[in-house]
Amino acid sequence: MFNKKTAIIILNFNGREHLKTFLPSVLAHTPDTIEIHVADNGSTDDSVDFLYTNFPRVIVHELPENYGFAEGYNQALKKIESDYYVILNSDVRVTADWTEPIISLLESDASIAAVQPKIRSEQAPEYFEYAGAAGGLMDQYGFTFCRGRVFDELEKDEGQYDTRRQITWASGAALFIRADLFHQFGGFDGDYFAHMEEIDLCWRLRRAGYKIMAEPASVVYHLGGGTLNYQSAHKTFLNFRNLYATLLKNLSGGRAVWLIFFRLVMDAGAALLYLSKKRPDLVWAIARAHWAFFGNIPKIIRKRKKVNKIVEQYRIGPSNKFAIYPGSVVKAYYFSKQKTYNELKHAKK
Repeated sequence: MFNKKTAIIILNFNGREHLKTFLPSVLAHTPDTIEIHVADNGSTDDSVDFLYTNFPRVIVHELPENYGFAEGYNQALKKIESDYYVILNSDVRVTADWTEPIISLLESDASIAAVQPKIRSEQAPEYFEYAGAAGGLMDQYGFTFCRGRVFDELEKDEGQYDTRRQITWASGAALFIRADLFHQFGGFDGDYFAHMEEIDLCWRLRRAGYKIMAEPASVVYHLGGGTLNYQSAHKTFLNFRNLYATLLKNLSGGRAVWLIFFRLVMDAGAALLYLSKKRPDLVWAIARAHWAFFGNIPKIIRKRKKVNKIVEQYRIGPSNKFAIYPGSVVKAYYFSKQKTYNELKHAKK
């Protein structure tokens, strides 16, 4: 029995079918001592009535409009008092005893701020899922990947990443986080709307000396792309725009300027790749992301100053750079043909 209060929070927007399909597993495999909340993001379908009628255990919060993923959670979590939050996508199926290993890990070490379970694919259950896999990572140039997923290469889960370890970022698909730290560090950046908000938050926490962990003893299955397809132009726009904001907010001044310039050059390569795949819509999405970022630089710099103050206020140790991959994952993947995390040179197994 754990002494700390835990609350699971699922954000819903017109997701009646996801709730019907996936919520029963959460109810079946979650102890009664853990609260289950659904925050409705201004749905126009009958999601809310469906919840009230079929899931009396669930605590429903009706938000007045669709705030997006990031700000939707910020608004919902203001209403929920708990020691630990479990931020869970509506298209995630959980398994028996999924909460216990992670809560035990959080209680064992106060310097652990957030933890993710192993995330496998609902559509291909033997394989890792794109959004998080066995733990989120980042290389020194700001490219993100996972144990179990490098770019679009998804590995079959054969136990190769069943070791608990530090990671760079924990997936927002199934994110366990200390509630006080979520609020102290400013929560998600609501301007992101969706995508990369968990990477930004985890970066702030690591800068203050906290650890982010992957706990493979807990397993969930994620449908993925349930609300926004992985190949959609809008997702591409959000990912590229939000990446630049994340770099500017969290890197030192000189490093931020250099890396942003480097990534702009690299984006030309991404655009050529998308053109070769006959996806001009994705090229246009990258261009729009650049314009949106540069148009918001003054606002992002103001956020940067605020973030720096928060990090210093709640610092518990030196910046945690443990899980940063020291090489280039782009070079390793495209030129050295290293398609999995375990094949990457300098990777910490």
